[in-house]
Amino acid sequence: MTPRHSRLQRAAIAVLGTAMLATACASPSAGSDTSNDPAAEGTTVDAPTPRVTVTYDGGILVLDGATLEENADLPIDGFTRVNSAGDGRHVLVTVPAGFQVLDAGTWTVDDTSYVTDPALTDLVFEADAAGHVVKHGGKTVLYADGTGDTTIFDTDDLLTSSHELPTTEVVPAPEAHHGVSIELEDGTLLTTVGNEESRSGIRVLDADRNEIAVSDECPSVHGEGTAANEVVVFGCSDGVLAYDDGEITKITAPDAYGRMGNAYVTDSSSIAVGDYNSNPDSEGYLLTELALIDTEAKTMDVVDLPDGVSYTWRDVARGPAGEIYLLGSDGNLHVLDENTGSITDSYPVIEPWESPIEWQDAHPALMVHGNVAYVTEPASDSIHAIDLATGEITASAELAGTPNEIAIAAG
Repeated sequence: MTPRHSRLQRAAIAVLGTAMLATACASPSAGSDTSNDPAAEGTTVDAPTPRVTVTYDGGILVLDGATLEENADLPIDGFTRVNSAGDGRHVLVTVPAGFQVLDAGTWTVDDTSYVTDPALTDLVFEADAAGHVVKHGGKTVLYADGTGDTTIFDTDDLLTSSHELPTTEVVPAPEAHHGVSIELEDGTLLTTVGNEESRSGIRVLDADRNEIAVSDECPSVHGEGTAANEVVVFGCSDGVLAYDDGEITKITAPDAYGRMGNAYVTDSSSIAVGDYNSNPDSEGYLLTELALIDTEAKTMDVVDLPDGVSYTWRDVARGPAGEIYLLGSDGNLHVLDENTGSITDSYPVIEPWESPIEWQDAHPALMVHGNVAYVTEPASDSIHAIDLATGEITASAELAGTPNEIAIAAG
């Protein structure tokens, strides 16, 4: 064990030894129904009804997932981010106080589906600089960049606690940093290591929150994804770290600088896809390479995209059969084979587009739900739904503002 490992372990033990793992439960709003019976709140419908949330400067739109008709326009100040809460009903909105709960007004309980009017609730999971949201194994995990705190709750508890926050576990970090955490099905917690100046790797805590493994071989660690058999990958500036059944493996990039910052995964495939950049001096946010990580063989291959095809971190998703969908800067939705990275089909969807100047700037985004892809087009203030079986656009809508971020409540 290197001195660096020892220092990290001592710091982790000191923090975990003196900080109590907290549980918190918010009080219900004044005058709210505390029966927590979701069925009593909505109208019964024949099948789950997906709804799409789209942010714009000054608000959040909630759209019908099939027709893209507007269900609600909810005002909110400035730029914000949205993430599905994982329960099929709620979306977590980053606000200065933390993660605010948006009720998309669609959900399913005991095989019965309901809808109601969307609403931005007054429930907030408190967080200093709210960051990543991870859903896995029935848990939703929130990360606060300002403190390094990891907040964990049972995903379904949010669905059945529509007027109060569910009970949470809060796990502190040795030092605050822009990080991410994930809890596995056996209660193991994987969380990043870093501070305000740099990030170096991950540490692994068992279900009792004792540290059982650590690695500092992941400079600029960012992003995570869980592939088949619960193999978790974290992006580094020189490859990835893979956690597999108690062991951490460094998978080195083929380039001296080979940064992966976001993983696109499905639990039915052992291939994790990563955005990839081999040029440390590149300008803008468009990328022309993809990383294919074989989480069984612990190898990484890099695929060069054809001339004229580039993307940002918002423009990659996995399909129902594990295939890769990539929204190119040429305006086409490309289908790539997950094993070779070769393009097998392309569908024209929007006009060609250029890199944003700042990462927060509105630019096209891709989200896949089932057999439908949703693509935003900021240049025309619009959104499109594409049938993945045919590549045909099945619905389009002009929006009340320029679309930026997107999240789906599955219903």
